[in-house]
Amino acid sequence: MSVVIINYNAGNVQSVTYALQRLGVEPVLSDDPEVIQSADKVIFPGVGEASTAMRFLRERGLDEVIKLLKQPVFGVCLGLQLMCKHSEENDTDCLGIFDVEVKKFEPKLKVPQMGWNSLEKMKSLLFDGLQAEPYVYYVHSYYAELSDWTVAETEYVNRFSAALQKDNFYALQAHPEKSGKIGEKILANFLHL
Repeated sequence: MSVVIINYNAGNVQSVTYALQRLGVEPVLSDDPEVIQSADKVIFPGVGEASTAMRFLRERGLDEVIKLLKQPVFGVCLGLQLMCKHSEENDTDCLGIFDVEVKKFEPKLKVPQMGWNSLEKMKSLLFDGLQAEPYVYYVHSYYAELSDWTVAETEYVNRFSAALQKDNFYALQAHPEKSGKIGEKILANFLHL
């Protein structure tokens, strides 16, 4: 099975690579459209800022490539947010795979949310075999609103989408690569889709 991690200058690819290697998969890191399109599975991770990341994707034509992928695609953290329609972070138009707005947390609690939080109301193959409301690791200042594509939710300041799914596109706000055995199981489930 070929797994490509999209390399788009938005951090975090090394820890995702290590997590996949622990599962026996040697991923390829690439920003080459042909390599990405030919993969069995595509992972779209990210730590960073939305407008800079989207500029990088557009400059390389990767924004259109990602939207047209037919194999399973897994967005993580910033990857989830960029798969949405629009982000309040620097007023950024994103990929629009999910017709969802990404909002900034109101600073009622410490922002960014950094630490462990639950996955609730899970309804996706990503979560097969997990106990109810498992804890995963989050680091983010922005969140995707609840929508028809929400397949898990949680609460920090307000309710938000912990995971989204539409057709072959899956996305998780938390970092599976930093979430111990739970995150490992989520990544394994994605690889087995």
